[in-house]
Amino acid sequence: MTTARPHLTTMFTTLLACSLAGCAGGPVPADYAKEQPRLDLREYFNGPLTAHGIFTDRSGRVVKRFTVQMVGRWQGGNGVLEEDFNYSDGSKQRRVWRLTDLGQGRWRGQADDVVGDAVGEVAGNALNWHYTLRLPVDGKTYEVQFNDWMYLMDGRTMLNKAVMSKFGFTLGEVTLSFSKP
Repeated sequence: MTTARPHLTTMFTTLLACSLAGCAGGPVPADYAKEQPRLDLREYFNGPLTAHGIFTDRSGRVVKRFTVQMVGRWQGGNGVLEEDFNYSDGSKQRRVWRLTDLGQGRWRGQADDVVGDAVGEVAGNALNWHYTLRLPVDGKTYEVQFNDWMYLMDGRTMLNKAVMSKFGFTLGEVTLSFSKP
């Protein structure tokens, strides 16, 4: 019996370390490098698109629903993506992204309500963006961080899931479905 305990303790410690490492790390774009269809931002975000989405709070309750009408235009590796949001409470919002292809799957995005640059990486069918957004709430503006994942499903459909946080604490999630005509 005494030889079994060290073995069980070692196994438990290894399992605990592996599970903690998995929680801390999360996925990276390279995890999706072999997934198809391959996402080309210039191709997918070119011309008109429509998106439908929800914002859920930490408990998973839907707080807002919205639609987004978008138009993308490109000149070489530089693009402009105009987004017009219509929320379920009647409010509207406009965001214009300026996107730059940095090569080797890396992207930079800028918008008036984004602090500094959004940095992104594409691999396979996935795009991962990280950025800080100035978010207006009840007359105040908060700077919140986004970990934004987009997955190309087919030539017309992309799914998007973004986790919004502040000081490392999750505030909620945004879930979107993009579609091309």
